[in-house]
This record gives sequence, C-alpha cells and structure tokens, in this order.
Amino acid sequence: MRFIDLIEKKKLGQAHTPEELRFIAQAAAKGSVPDYQLSAWLMAVRWQKMKDDEIAEMTRAMAQSGETLNLKSLKRAKIDKHSTGGVGDGVSLVLAPLLAEAGLIIPMMSGRGLGHTGGTLDKLESIPGFRVRFSKPEIESQIKKIGVCLFGQNQDIAPADRKLYQLRDATSTVDSLPLIVSSILSKKMAEDLDGLVLDIKVGSGAIFKTAQEAEALAQALIETSHRLKLKAVAVLTAMDEPLGRAVGNALEVKQAIEVLHGDFSAKDFVECTLSLGAWALKIAQKSRSLDESRKILEKLLKNGKALKRMEEIIRLQGGDARVIKNPSLLPKSKKTFIFKAPQSGIINHIDARKTGEAAILLGAGRSRAEDTIDPGAGIIFFKKMGDAVKHGEAIAAFYAQDNQKIKEALARFQEGFFISSNKAKEKPLVIKILVPSFRNLKIGTIPSKNYEEVV
Repeated sequence: MRFIDLIEKKKLGQAHTPEELRFIAQAAAKGSVPDYQLSAWLMAVRWQKMKDDEIAEMTRAMAQSGETLNLKSLKRAKIDKHSTGGVGDGVSLVLAPLLAEAGLIIPMMSGRGLGHTGGTLDKLESIPGFRVRFSKPEIESQIKKIGVCLFGQNQDIAPADRKLYQLRDATSTVDSLPLIVSSILSKKMAEDLDGLVLDIKVGSGAIFKTAQEAEALAQALIETSHRLKLKAVAVLTAMDEPLGRAVGNALEVKQAIEVLHGDFSAKDFVECTLSLGAWALKIAQKSRSLDESRKILEKLLKNGKALKRMEEIIRLQGGDARVIKNPSLLPKSKKTFIFKAPQSGIINHIDARKTGEAAILLGAGRSRAEDTIDPGAGIIFFKKMGDAVKHGEAIAAFYAQDNQKIKEALARFQEGFFISSNKAKEKPLVIKILVPSFRNLKIGTIPSKNYEEVV
C-alpha cells in the first residue's frame, strides 16, 4: 500500500477502507512515512471530509495504534469527561474524585493548556510534587486501588493521535471536524471506557463561538461514540465569561479544594460540575434520574467524602496532600494588584477570551508549547457578570511575578470588561443537552440522526 495513493484517493473525495485507515494510523504512530505526506493527507481530509463510518474506523485505528488500558476486571462502570476547553474550567479537579467516591471508575486522561484556555495537567502540577506522567501498568494499578487516576497521554497511548495533532497544529487543519472527533475519541477509546460525558463549550472563550457549530461537533461525537459501542452524552455549556471565580493553575486548584470542602459560592462552577456529574451517574445507571444524581453528588461534597478521595489521589500521585487542609502551600506569585470598579453600576460583560489572554500575559498559560508557566499567576474574581458594584469596589485580584506583566494583562482584560446602568439579560449556563435517541436501538448499530434534546 503506497501512502501517495491514499493522499490521491482522499484528494478526490473518495472514502477510505478500514484497512487503509489502519495503515494511516500505524504510519503516523511509527513514523514510517514522512511528515509532508501525512500533512498532505490531513489537508485532503480538511477539504474533502470523511463519512460517518470512516470517522469511526479512523478513531478505532488511532486508539489501537498503541497501548490501551485493560480495566475489564473492574465491574463498576468506567466513565470519563471531556471538555473542549475554556477559561476557568477546572471542573475535572472536582469531578474526578467526586465521581470516584460515587462508585464509578474514572480513568481521566487530560491535556495541557495552549492559547487562552487552561489545561488540567498544568493545574494538577501546581500542587507541589504531583505527578501526571505514568506508564500503563502504573495507571491501571492506581485505578484498581482507588478507582481513579488523573494522568496525561504518554508515548504509548494513542501515538497516532500525538503525531497527527502536532501536524494539524502546524498545517492549520485543527478545525477539521472528522479530525477533531477522531482525536478526542481515540484517546477515550484507549481508556477502555463504558461511557463518556462531553462538555462542549460555546462562546467567546471557547473554540466554537456559536451553538450551531458546537452542536455539529456534539452530534458527530455522539454518533461516532455510538458506532464504537461507547455511551455518550453532550452538554453544551456557556463560555462567554470565565467559569467560576479563579483563572490560573494554583488558583483553580484552591477553588476546587474549597468546593470539595462544601463551599458552593462559585455558583456557575458548581452548577457545571453537578450537571456533568449527574449525567455521568445517569449513563452509568447509578441513579434513576438526574435529580437523584445531583442529590448524591451534593451529599458527597457536603459530607467531605469527595475531599478525602482527592487527598488520596494527591498522595498516591506524589503530591503534597497537606494542601487539602492548607491551600497556602500552593504556589503564589510575588506581585498582587487589586482591580477596582472604575464607576458604579452593574457588570454587564467579562469577556472569557480577553480574560484568558490576560492570564497568559500574567504567566498562567502558554502562547507556544515551549513556554514556561508560572503556577501561581492568574486572576481571582470578587464580582462576576450581573453583580452591582460601587465606584472603587474591588472586582478582581491579579497575580504575577512582576508589575509589568500585571500592567499588560490589565490592559487586555479591560478590553472585555464593561459596567453599565442596566443589567444585561442572564443567559443559562447549560445551553442544551444532546443524547442519542436510544429507543429500539442497540449500542454499536448505526445510530439515528435524531436526538432527544434536553433543555
């Protein structure tokens, strides 16, 4: 089989066979074809797209291009969550120990931040000593011990995805829907999951600015998951303003610890966590209704059991578990600036993207993959959209290593910050929920294009 023939085939808009897709995935994983040929194929896919069955077979081939977890001896449901990324989205830090304490198996593979969105691995590594790189046997061992592991993709898990993602980033093919779907789901399939909750962000701080774009991805992910015998539900959530009250790695860990202590003051963050968690319990058949699921999760947050599970995770993964009782042990940048309301009125806009870009300027994120992160940098909000403020009242605290970074970040943040005399119309956090129409449909069969929509 010649790779140039596969490029030509896709260039003409023809569908690949499963054998051809396995050949492509193995070529990417093993480096047996040059990058320029893989890049040409990616561009052909970007313009000619893929059929539904091609996407499913490509996902399968990428998942099987390296090692996969073997958790079949565990009888409890194996569930993970994937977010398309946002600003202040540290939900995984709470959701993983919470769902594990609720009786699920949680193999949670996460990534790093790039651009204006944060990464779960960077947040976890702000905990002194915390490890995120493990071998397959180490991951399996911890999951069998405590039901959960928070880890990053290593060299052996879905290596085809690692290679193709690097090339997509370099060839401007990141926005290809078939390639997005196969990238997300190949890593999840390698986790040996039973179910998946997808958090599809919508708004200025998300990849997708409109609900229509986000819904197209949600449907493609659900359909592909169904073909691969993986139960999935997609929750479209708003990302026009930062989620919660913290943006930055150690700051988001601190907020997560507060939530695990039963502090629900970051209302939108808690709502997002409970909404996603409720669906995880529902597809795992651990509850009869979403209301019951939420009550289970709220109880585990209030009685401290999920907090204990997080403490156990930190300890087993080499971190300083004392941060659970003493968050002051987390890193903190040297300089602090309190941003105050320039006028009285109501906060009508805190732009998520501008906030994320400001956090990068503070040192909390990366503009390039090789950039170094300051784990203590970021922003804490005292007020959010819809809050009334008086002139001179504290809105947010900015943290960085030097005042110049704060000056630049503040200028960027203020581009997306507005106060007016009238309160803007409130938008719901959960925009839409899509689940497949499972009636008379067996998992693994060709799915219907119809969806049960839950508002």
